[in-house]
Amino acid sequence: MRMINMIARVLALGAGVLFASPAFAQVPAYPDRTVKIIVPFAAAGPTDLVARLIAQKLSEKFGQQFYIENMAGAGGNLAMGAAAKAPPDGYTILFVSSSYTVNPSLYVKAPYDPDKDFAPVTKAAGSPNGLFVHPDIPARSVKELVELLRANPGKYTFASPGVGTTPHLSSELFKLTFGLDFALAPFPGGAPSIQSVVAGHTPMCFQAIPPATQLVKDGKLRAFAITAPARSPALPDVPTLDELGIKGQEAETMQGVLLPAGTPKPIVDLLQTEIARIVHLPDVKEKLLAVGLEPNGMSQAEFAAYIKADIAKWKKVIADAKIPRIGG
Repeated sequence: MRMINMIARVLALGAGVLFASPAFAQVPAYPDRTVKIIVPFAAAGPTDLVARLIAQKLSEKFGQQFYIENMAGAGGNLAMGAAAKAPPDGYTILFVSSSYTVNPSLYVKAPYDPDKDFAPVTKAAGSPNGLFVHPDIPARSVKELVELLRANPGKYTFASPGVGTTPHLSSELFKLTFGLDFALAPFPGGAPSIQSVVAGHTPMCFQAIPPATQLVKDGKLRAFAITAPARSPALPDVPTLDELGIKGQEAETMQGVLLPAGTPKPIVDLLQTEIARIVHLPDVKEKLLAVGLEPNGMSQAEFAAYIKADIAKWKKVIADAKIPRIGG
């Protein structure tokens, strides 16, 4: 009996050591309280829409509230700077657009370092830009538009939803590619810029697809091309610039998810898995596609590579177009 008791004690001790080791340590339940999702823009925009769709599904899945805090200002820098300083515990999630990859090159001093301050989770969705014109413009294709702009240097103006947005940078890239001379008029957001084109005040623009889709269907805008590798389900009859033989114009407004650097990997993994699942749920996918957003859900490694490539791409365009840096 004494021998049996001794063996039992040894086995119990061994089990205690085994399960106390880091490899077998249990990760605390997550989430066990409310989770804040920071959105760097006002409500009702594409990033806010994606965040709210995902927040609702995460709340249903985990039985804890995932709530949105809209923190607009400084081209997204206000929110991104705040999120960079948040505790890396999984209870602050940052949803971003492409300003995350543009701002380090656009601003003299962005309040975050994309290489050090965040853990990429996933690209939830994205929307390519489109080349749109007022119906009265005397051109019926990209080729004819380029010819029109070349024949009338300085006459026409492109609208954009703001300096440093991917539609603005798509305009600059288009201008550089063809050596064109046209003015650029920045507006405070996508809605006023696209309305200026509809009204004929600034008769052409590059614009993210969501605010333009219905206007194209209603005949208030003409769509010449999109800046994606493949056609958009929202505008399936509109060719890509690549199809038209115009290379190197790929650009989109992405909707990405980040966590503060140092967040435990099991939490990062869990959120990546769940968000990738959520954006492909039939009801969520339908709502995204209806406004021109294409669901994605790429892996952490894929998203990290995407961010790196996007930063390099826009850094070159900003430099080549001699766009003045903000805050200098």
